[in-house]
Amino acid sequence: MSLVAGVDSSTQSCKVVIRDAATGALVRSGSAPHPDGTEVDPEAWWLALQAAVEDAGGLDGVTAMAVGGQQHGMVVLDADGAVIRPALLWNDTRSADAATDLARELGDGHLERGRAALLAAGGSVPLASFTVTKLRWLADHEPENAGRVAAVALPHDWLTWRLSGSTDVRTLTTDRSDASGTGYWHPGTGQYRWELLSRALRRDVGPGDLALPRVAGPFEAVGETAASGAIPAGIVLAPGCGDNAGAALGLGLAPGQVFVSLGTSGVVAAVADSPAADLSGIVAGFADATGAFLPLACTLNGTRVLEAGRRLLGVDHEGLSALALAAEPGAGGLVHVPYLEGERTPDLPRATGSLRGMTPASLTRENLARAVVEGLLCHLAAALDGIRALGVEADEVTLVGGGARSAAVRRLAPGLLGVPVVVPAAGEYVADGAARQAATTVAGADTLVAWARTDEERFTGPAQPEVRAAWDRQAARVAEEFTGTADPGA
Repeated sequence: MSLVAGVDSSTQSCKVVIRDAATGALVRSGSAPHPDGTEVDPEAWWLALQAAVEDAGGLDGVTAMAVGGQQHGMVVLDADGAVIRPALLWNDTRSADAATDLARELGDGHLERGRAALLAAGGSVPLASFTVTKLRWLADHEPENAGRVAAVALPHDWLTWRLSGSTDVRTLTTDRSDASGTGYWHPGTGQYRWELLSRALRRDVGPGDLALPRVAGPFEAVGETAASGAIPAGIVLAPGCGDNAGAALGLGLAPGQVFVSLGTSGVVAAVADSPAADLSGIVAGFADATGAFLPLACTLNGTRVLEAGRRLLGVDHEGLSALALAAEPGAGGLVHVPYLEGERTPDLPRATGSLRGMTPASLTRENLARAVVEGLLCHLAAALDGIRALGVEADEVTLVGGGARSAAVRRLAPGLLGVPVVVPAAGEYVADGAARQAATTVAGADTLVAWARTDEERFTGPAQPEVRAAWDRQAARVAEEFTGTADPGA
């Protein structure tokens, strides 16, 4: 039996799955935690990968592997391949001003004109999460470090490079999905935009003096592993992918299908045949890992919203679900706008959460739990509206991630998202997608190898437009407070 391994190096942990290359059957798996925080020394990812491989019983029999990783993270390397400073992660919002500054500069002082220029150049309107804005922050706040930058990589690029044993930054590779999240690679043209990098770093750069990862084909072999710790030599390395593209691979989604991933972040994405362009910045025009595209809306606030509610009420997650399901729709008038860690969708990096509609009658444990769940789902529904506004039909959505384990989320999602919800059996879909990419690469195929889909449940329920309308009103008030506009998408 030929085996393949898939890695999910996410914000919170590293997961490794080892599957039968022909059937996709799970053979064994392992995991290891990552440090908390919005900036992390990449060495922690390498140590966690080693630990997760050991937890999975090693890589004996594995012929190919691929790494799926959190998008956008800024890994800056010097000419010797050494990490210059801890990586800024996707959820680090310190570059919010840098994003605005870049847009204003490109627009000769006009924000919207600059955003249009950024969209044309990079396929998305870069917000604080994007790598290009983090590079501008580095140039402004750590100019000495910025001056040492000889190469820029993303988390999955760096891990794949580290697995290869190379120390030459000119051998870095990436894939379309992760490159499209930088803000300086256009998924439509397949080209890096050096003028944006030069503007971000405040110095002229080009291929001769700054190494960027080569963008490999979807199922191209990019090298082999070198022996290091728990990693044996000679395993074929597939290109890897961004985490959301990995989830789409793991779920086997085809163009026109939509998924919602509820993990540390909340993600709404659709596989599409053509690139998306959204000037509002709500939807990023990403590529997927197969040669298609992945218009995507991402929220900073995901399952941590449920965790905060659970902790406040002094219950476990099952207890939070039980309380929420015991309350009536609308939570007695309580409305929770869950921008607990600032927000990316909408672009409100300095926002905080809000609980409104508090009265003696509404302030019950059941209503509070219901408001927590409804607030999170309404937030995702607003992101789904952004995807629909680009012409994507959403007749149903596939719900995955840690949040999908919540009974209240599964039960309430159809009514608040407005469509039936399909929940596959719990799994590590990013790691599964990476494993499927590895199996396709080692098979020498042009399209994904066929693996059977997992069992799934389908949930339906009546629409709850009045709950969504109440949430929209309160979200608009939060937007007005933090931006001076009543438009929550501004």
